[in-house]
Amino acid sequence: MTWQTELQALGKLEENVPLASRTTLGVGGNAAWLFRPFDQDGLIHAMKSVDKETLLFPIGRGSNLLITDQGIDGLVIDLSDLGMLKVDGVLVEAGAGVRLSKLAQLGVTHGLTGFEFMATVPGDLGGGVAMNAGAFGQQVSDVLLSIQLLTRDGEVKTLSRQTLDMSYRHTRLPKGTLILSAKFELQRENAAEVRQRMREMRKKRSDSQPLSMPNCGSVFKNPEGDYAARLIESVGLKGKQIGKANISTVHANFIVNQGDASCEDVLALMRLAKNAVKQETNIDLEPEVSLVGCSL
Repeated sequence: MTWQTELQALGKLEENVPLASRTTLGVGGNAAWLFRPFDQDGLIHAMKSVDKETLLFPIGRGSNLLITDQGIDGLVIDLSDLGMLKVDGVLVEAGAGVRLSKLAQLGVTHGLTGFEFMATVPGDLGGGVAMNAGAFGQQVSDVLLSIQLLTRDGEVKTLSRQTLDMSYRHTRLPKGTLILSAKFELQRENAAEVRQRMREMRKKRSDSQPLSMPNCGSVFKNPEGDYAARLIESVGLKGKQIGKANISTVHANFIVNQGDASCEDVLALMRLAKNAVKQETNIDLEPEVSLVGCSL
Protein backbone atom coordinates (compact mmCIF):
# COMPACT_ATOMS: atom_id res chain seq x y z
CA MET A 1 0.00 0.00 0.00
CA THR A 2 1.39 3.43 -0.97
CA TRP A 3 1.30 6.41 1.35
CA GLN A 4 -1.09 8.07 -1.09
CA THR A 5 -3.62 5.27 -0.57
CA GLU A 6 -3.28 5.55 3.18
CA LEU A 7 -3.79 9.32 3.14
CA GLN A 8 -7.01 8.99 1.14
CA ALA A 9 -8.57 7.35 4.21
CA LEU A 10 -7.34 10.14 6.50
CA GLY A 11 -8.49 13.20 4.59
CA LYS A 12 -8.88 14.69 1.13
CA LEU A 13 -5.89 14.02 -1.14
CA GLU A 14 -5.56 15.72 -4.54
CA GLU A 15 -2.86 15.51 -7.19
CA ASN A 16 -1.31 18.37 -9.21
CA VAL A 17 -3.21 21.18 -7.49
CA PRO A 18 -2.70 24.88 -8.42
CA LEU A 19 -1.43 26.89 -5.45
CA ALA A 20 -1.74 30.44 -6.78
CA SER A 21 -5.42 30.64 -5.78
CA ARG A 22 -4.48 29.45 -2.29
CA THR A 23 -2.16 32.40 -1.62
CA THR A 24 -3.10 36.01 -0.91
CA LEU A 25 -0.62 37.16 -3.58
CA GLY A 26 -2.12 34.87 -6.23
CA VAL A 27 1.26 33.56 -7.38
CA GLY A 28 2.76 30.07 -7.52
CA GLY A 29 2.84 26.80 -9.44
CA ASN A 30 1.19 23.50 -8.59
CA ALA A 31 1.54 21.14 -5.65
CA ALA A 32 2.37 17.59 -6.64
CA TRP A 33 0.00 16.55 -3.86
CA LEU A 34 -2.35 18.49 -1.58
CA PHE A 35 -3.67 16.85 1.58
CA ARG A 36 -6.38 18.21 3.87
CA PRO A 37 -6.67 15.94 6.93
CA PHE A 38 -10.11 15.37 8.42
CA ASP A 39 -8.78 16.10 11.89
CA GLN A 40 -5.63 16.17 14.03
CA ASP A 41 -5.58 12.39 14.42
CA GLY A 42 -5.68 12.04 10.65
CA LEU A 43 -2.71 14.37 10.34
CA ILE A 44 -0.75 12.43 12.97
CA HIS A 45 -1.34 9.13 11.17
CA ALA A 46 -0.47 10.76 7.84
CA MET A 47 2.89 11.91 9.16
CA LYS A 48 3.65 8.33 10.15
CA SER A 49 2.64 7.07 6.70
CA VAL A 50 4.45 9.43 4.32
CA ASP A 51 7.95 8.32 3.41
CA LYS A 52 10.75 10.44 4.83
CA GLU A 53 12.04 11.45 1.38
CA THR A 54 8.82 13.29 0.49
CA LEU A 55 8.95 17.05 0.99
CA LEU A 56 6.24 18.30 3.36
CA PHE A 57 5.00 21.88 3.29
CA PRO A 58 2.21 23.26 5.52
CA ILE A 59 -0.17 25.87 4.18
CA GLY A 60 -3.08 27.74 5.75
CA ARG A 61 -4.61 30.85 4.19
CA GLY A 62 -1.48 31.41 2.08
CA SER A 63 -0.48 34.86 3.33
CA ASN A 64 3.20 35.83 3.57
CA LEU A 65 4.12 33.28 0.87
CA LEU A 66 5.91 33.61 -2.45
CA ILE A 67 5.81 30.20 -4.12
CA THR A 68 7.96 29.42 -7.16
CA ASP A 69 6.30 29.17 -10.57
CA GLN A 70 7.57 25.57 -10.68
CA GLY A 71 5.37 24.71 -7.70
CA ILE A 72 6.14 22.30 -4.87
CA ASP A 73 7.26 18.79 -5.75
CA GLY A 74 6.02 17.21 -2.56
CA LEU A 75 3.05 17.02 -0.21
CA VAL A 76 1.41 20.33 0.70
CA ILE A 77 -0.64 19.96 3.88
CA ASP A 78 -3.67 22.20 4.32
CA LEU A 79 -4.05 22.81 8.07
CA SER A 80 -7.14 25.02 7.88
CA ASP A 81 -9.38 22.39 9.50
CA LEU A 82 -7.31 22.38 12.70
CA GLY A 83 -9.75 24.81 14.28
CA MET A 84 -9.82 23.87 17.96
CA LEU A 85 -10.48 26.86 20.23
CA LYS A 86 -10.68 26.85 24.05
CA VAL A 87 -10.91 29.70 26.56
CA ASP A 88 -10.22 29.21 30.27
CA GLY A 89 -10.13 32.52 32.09
CA VAL A 90 -7.18 34.44 30.59
CA LEU A 91 -5.76 31.31 28.92
CA VAL A 92 -6.57 30.64 25.27
CA GLU A 93 -5.69 27.51 23.29
CA ALA A 94 -6.17 27.44 19.52
CA GLY A 95 -5.48 25.11 16.62
CA ALA A 96 -3.10 25.97 13.79
CA GLY A 97 -5.98 26.53 11.36
CA VAL A 98 -7.73 29.24 13.39
CA ARG A 99 -7.75 32.60 11.65
CA LEU A 100 -5.83 35.31 13.49
CA SER A 101 -8.76 37.66 12.95
CA LYS A 102 -10.99 35.18 14.83
CA LEU A 103 -8.62 35.29 17.80
CA ALA A 104 -8.75 39.09 17.75
CA GLN A 105 -12.55 38.96 17.90
CA LEU A 106 -12.35 36.40 20.71
CA GLY A 107 -10.48 38.99 22.75
CA VAL A 108 -13.39 41.39 22.41
CA THR A 109 -15.97 38.72 23.24
CA HIS A 110 -14.21 37.68 26.44
CA GLY A 111 -12.79 41.04 27.52
CA LEU A 112 -9.17 40.02 26.97
CA THR A 113 -6.30 42.12 25.63
CA GLY A 114 -3.22 40.97 23.71
CA PHE A 115 -4.75 39.78 20.43
CA GLU A 116 -5.87 43.16 19.01
CA PHE A 117 -3.08 43.39 16.43
CA MET A 118 -4.18 40.06 14.96
CA ALA A 119 -7.23 41.80 13.51
CA THR A 120 -4.88 43.37 10.95
CA VAL A 121 -2.80 40.28 10.12
CA PRO A 122 -4.17 37.93 7.45
CA GLY A 123 -3.62 34.23 7.78
CA ASP A 124 -3.88 31.45 10.31
CA LEU A 125 -2.40 30.85 13.72
CA GLY A 126 0.15 28.29 12.51
CA GLY A 127 1.79 30.74 10.13
CA GLY A 128 1.48 33.56 12.65
CA VAL A 129 3.41 31.57 15.23
CA ALA A 130 5.96 30.33 12.69
CA MET A 131 6.93 33.88 11.71
CA ASN A 132 6.14 35.57 15.04
CA ALA A 133 3.69 37.80 13.24
CA GLY A 134 3.10 41.27 14.56
CA ALA A 135 1.82 44.78 13.96
CA PHE A 136 1.45 48.08 15.82
CA GLY A 137 4.19 47.22 18.30
CA GLN A 138 2.69 43.85 19.27
CA GLN A 139 3.72 40.35 18.24
CA VAL A 140 2.75 36.73 18.89
CA SER A 141 5.62 36.13 21.31
CA ASP A 142 4.24 38.80 23.68
CA VAL A 143 1.38 36.52 24.74
CA LEU A 144 2.49 33.02 23.70
CA LEU A 145 3.03 30.41 26.41
CA SER A 146 3.70 27.22 24.43
CA ILE A 147 3.03 25.35 21.21
CA GLN A 148 2.22 21.79 20.27
CA LEU A 149 4.30 20.38 17.42
CA LEU A 150 4.01 17.27 15.30
CA THR A 151 7.32 15.66 14.34
CA ARG A 152 8.04 13.86 11.10
CA ASP A 153 7.72 10.59 13.04
CA GLY A 154 4.18 11.43 14.13
CA GLU A 155 5.13 12.36 17.70
CA VAL A 156 3.34 15.25 19.44
CA LYS A 157 5.61 17.51 21.50
CA THR A 158 4.97 20.60 23.62
CA LEU A 159 7.56 23.39 23.57
CA SER A 160 7.55 26.51 25.72
CA ARG A 161 8.01 29.95 24.20
CA GLN A 162 11.41 30.25 25.89
CA THR A 163 12.77 27.37 23.78
CA LEU A 164 11.72 28.90 20.44
CA ASP A 165 14.25 31.76 20.16
CA MET A 166 11.50 34.13 19.04
CA SER A 167 12.49 37.54 17.73
CA TYR A 168 11.26 40.04 15.13
CA ARG A 169 9.44 37.97 12.48
CA HIS A 170 11.30 34.82 13.52
CA THR A 171 10.58 31.60 15.40
CA ARG A 172 13.07 28.74 15.57
CA LEU A 173 11.11 25.55 14.98
CA PRO A 174 12.67 22.06 14.93
CA LYS A 175 13.24 20.99 11.32
CA GLY A 176 10.45 19.03 9.70
CA THR A 177 7.83 19.79 12.35
CA LEU A 178 4.29 21.10 11.93
CA ILE A 179 2.53 23.38 14.39
CA LEU A 180 -0.66 21.80 15.73
CA SER A 181 -1.78 24.38 18.27
CA ALA A 182 -0.67 27.16 20.60
CA LYS A 183 -1.52 28.34 24.10
CA PHE A 184 -1.62 32.00 25.13
CA GLU A 185 -1.98 34.04 28.29
CA LEU A 186 -3.85 37.32 27.92
CA GLN A 187 -4.97 40.00 30.37
CA ARG A 188 -8.41 41.18 31.42
CA GLU A 189 -9.59 44.48 30.00
CA ASN A 190 -12.82 46.28 29.23
CA ALA A 191 -14.24 44.82 26.01
CA ALA A 192 -15.20 48.25 24.65
CA GLU A 193 -11.60 49.47 24.95
CA VAL A 194 -10.28 46.32 23.26
CA ARG A 195 -12.80 46.79 20.42
CA GLN A 196 -11.87 50.45 19.99
CA ARG A 197 -8.16 49.64 19.69
CA MET A 198 -8.95 47.01 17.07
CA ARG A 199 -11.02 49.49 15.08
CA GLU A 200 -8.21 52.06 15.17
CA MET A 201 -5.66 49.48 14.03
CA ARG A 202 -7.89 48.30 11.19
CA LYS A 203 -8.48 51.86 10.02
CA LYS A 204 -4.77 52.70 10.02
CA ARG A 205 -4.08 49.53 8.06
CA SER A 206 -6.82 50.13 5.48
CA ASP A 207 -5.70 53.75 5.04
CA SER A 208 -2.04 52.88 4.50
CA GLN A 209 -1.95 49.50 2.71
CA PRO A 210 -3.19 48.31 -0.72
CA LEU A 211 -5.73 45.84 0.66
CA SER A 212 -7.89 45.87 -2.48
CA MET A 213 -5.12 44.20 -4.53
CA PRO A 214 -3.68 40.68 -4.16
CA ASN A 215 -0.55 40.97 -1.99
CA CYS A 216 1.53 38.93 0.46
CA GLY A 217 1.82 41.58 3.16
CA SER A 218 5.12 43.30 3.92
CA VAL A 219 7.80 42.07 1.53
CA PHE A 220 10.85 43.11 3.57
CA LYS A 221 11.49 43.32 7.30
CA ASN A 222 11.90 46.79 8.72
CA PRO A 223 15.58 47.36 9.51
CA GLU A 224 16.31 48.55 13.02
CA GLY A 225 15.45 52.22 13.40
CA ASP A 226 13.96 52.60 9.93
CA TYR A 227 11.21 51.40 7.61
CA ALA A 228 11.60 49.28 4.48
CA ALA A 229 8.84 51.25 2.75
CA ARG A 230 10.63 54.57 3.33
CA LEU A 231 13.90 53.18 2.03
CA ILE A 232 12.33 51.73 -1.12
CA GLU A 233 10.49 54.98 -1.78
CA SER A 234 13.70 56.96 -1.19
CA VAL A 235 15.39 55.21 -4.13
CA GLY A 236 12.52 56.07 -6.46
CA LEU A 237 10.93 52.65 -6.83
CA LYS A 238 7.40 53.33 -5.56
CA GLY A 239 5.09 52.36 -8.43
CA LYS A 240 7.78 50.41 -10.31
CA GLN A 241 6.32 47.58 -12.39
CA ILE A 242 7.83 44.42 -13.85
CA GLY A 243 5.52 42.13 -15.76
CA LYS A 244 2.24 42.13 -13.86
CA ALA A 245 3.83 42.80 -10.46
CA ASN A 246 3.95 46.31 -9.07
CA ILE A 247 5.56 48.03 -6.09
CA SER A 248 2.44 49.58 -4.63
CA THR A 249 1.90 53.32 -4.94
CA VAL A 250 0.06 53.12 -1.60
CA HIS A 251 2.82 51.41 0.41
CA ALA A 252 6.28 50.80 -1.05
CA ASN A 253 6.91 47.67 1.04
CA PHE A 254 3.99 45.93 -0.67
CA ILE A 255 4.13 44.25 -4.06
CA VAL A 256 0.73 43.78 -5.67
CA ASN A 257 -0.41 41.36 -8.36
CA GLN A 258 -2.15 43.21 -11.16
CA GLY A 259 -3.66 40.11 -12.70
CA ASP A 260 -1.40 37.22 -13.57
CA ALA A 261 1.99 38.11 -12.11
CA SER A 262 4.61 35.37 -11.94
CA CYS A 263 6.93 34.55 -9.09
CA GLU A 264 9.77 35.77 -11.29
CA ASP A 265 8.06 39.15 -11.72
CA VAL A 266 7.86 39.55 -7.94
CA LEU A 267 11.42 38.34 -7.38
CA ALA A 268 12.71 40.79 -10.01
CA LEU A 269 11.11 43.69 -8.12
CA MET A 270 12.44 42.42 -4.80
CA ARG A 271 15.97 42.14 -6.21
CA LEU A 272 15.73 45.59 -7.74
CA ALA A 273 14.60 47.14 -4.44
CA LYS A 274 17.11 45.21 -2.35
CA ASN A 275 20.05 46.15 -4.62
CA ALA A 276 19.05 49.81 -4.97
CA VAL A 277 18.61 50.29 -1.21
CA LYS A 278 21.92 48.54 -0.53
CA GLN A 279 23.75 50.71 -3.07
CA GLU A 280 22.25 54.00 -1.84
CA THR A 281 22.15 53.42 1.93
CA ASN A 282 24.32 50.34 2.62
CA ILE A 283 21.29 48.80 4.36
CA ASP A 284 20.69 45.16 3.47
CA LEU A 285 16.95 44.52 3.38
CA GLU A 286 15.91 41.04 4.49
CA PRO A 287 12.79 39.33 3.12
CA GLU A 288 9.80 39.10 5.43
CA VAL A 289 7.79 37.10 2.91
CA SER A 290 8.61 33.38 3.00
CA LEU A 291 10.31 32.34 -0.23
CA VAL A 292 9.22 28.82 -1.20
CA GLY A 293 11.39 27.11 -3.80
CA CYS A 294 12.92 30.40 -4.87
CA SER A 295 15.53 32.85 -3.61
CA LEU A 296 16.88 36.34 -4.04
